[in-house]
Amino acid sequence: MLFITLGPSGTNHEFVTQNYLRFRKLKDADIKLIDNFFFGLEMMADGRADYMVQAAVHPDCSDLVAKAHFLYGISVVDTFIFPGKQLALLSRVDIKKPRRVAFQPATRHYVSLEDWEEHIPVNSTMHVAEGLLSGAYDSGITFLDIAEKHSTKLRVEIKIGTVDDPWIVYGKQDVFNGEIIAAPSASFYNST
Repeated sequence: MLFITLGPSGTNHEFVTQNYLRFRKLKDADIKLIDNFFFGLEMMADGRADYMVQAAVHPDCSDLVAKAHFLYGISVVDTFIFPGKQLALLSRVDIKKPRRVAFQPATRHYVSLEDWEEHIPVNSTMHVAEGLLSGAYDSGITFLDIAEKHSTKLRVEIKIGTVDDPWIVYGKQDVFNGEIIAAPSASFYNST
């Protein structure tokens, strides 16, 4: 069984998909990282992949759900809530007054970016980290552990923490049976 999700290695998509497979006890499942979810639909349609995991807050999500259903006959087969890795706004230590800030569009409003003159959307939080380390950006919203691993090159401006994101799993089966499909463990409604 092959699950695909957004790369490169180290993304929240990879981290969350690994946790999802553990939760579902899918020990024989593999993960392949892709650069584009629309390419992922093609992989599923022609049998190169079985399932795909996407954050519901990803900018391509609404288009992907529509294309999956209407162009490829691929359905949403599962949803879940899980926090990603710890996020932070990082800056290069060699830049005293950062001007250019990069972010994955889903993270754009996690903190105020009004002090930065130039805002650069990037397709992956890991690509933000790579750009910071290569000197392409002065600052960026990426994973806190990147600053910990590269403390001589990066400083933490703002610790953001985690976000309890909704996630979507796409598959070739149609699981809808005419009734609402929801987690039976949603006991929070009875906690009043």
